[in-house]
Parts: sequence; structure tokens; C-alpha cells
Amino acid sequence: MTDDTTLRRQAERRADMKLAFRSHLAAYLIVNAGLFAIDWATSPGIDWAFWPAIGWGIGLAAHASATFGYLGDTRERLVQQELQRLRERR
Repeated sequence: MTDDTTLRRQAERRADMKLAFRSHLAAYLIVNAGLFAIDWATSPGIDWAFWPAIGWGIGLAAHASATFGYLGDTRERLVQQELQRLRERR
């Protein structure tokens, strides 16, 4: 496999991760907007909709971290280390 092929696969994987995060974010915004609308319309004074938003927001933050932050870099570093070990064993 050539370096260009490897780089292309890596770029595709990263692009897929970013697209998946965008979909996750869009779902979070749409669903939580709906929950807040239902909360406001049915039970003024009782704010329950922020609980699912907080819980889901934690998951969304973890997804963002894996996609854009430290966790994504850690995985890539570990993959590169493992590739190096495998090449040395040949």
C-alpha cells in the first residue's frame, strides 16, 4: 500500500468522524429544542427538559473530544506505535 493510499484512508476516516459528529450535534439540537418546547408548553414552572440535555450533552462532549481533541490524537498515536511494532517484527 502506498503512502498516498494510507493518507487517503486516514483522511476518509477523519472526515467520517467529523460527519458523524455533525449528525450527532444536529440530532442533539433538534431533539432538545423539541423537549424544551414540550416542557414549556405542558408544564410551565417545572423545568425537566434540561436533565436530558445535560446527560446527552456529556455524551456529545465525549464525542467531540474523540473527534477533535485529545482522544482522537491518542488513538492515532497508538495506531502508529502498533504499526511500527508490526513493521519491526517482519
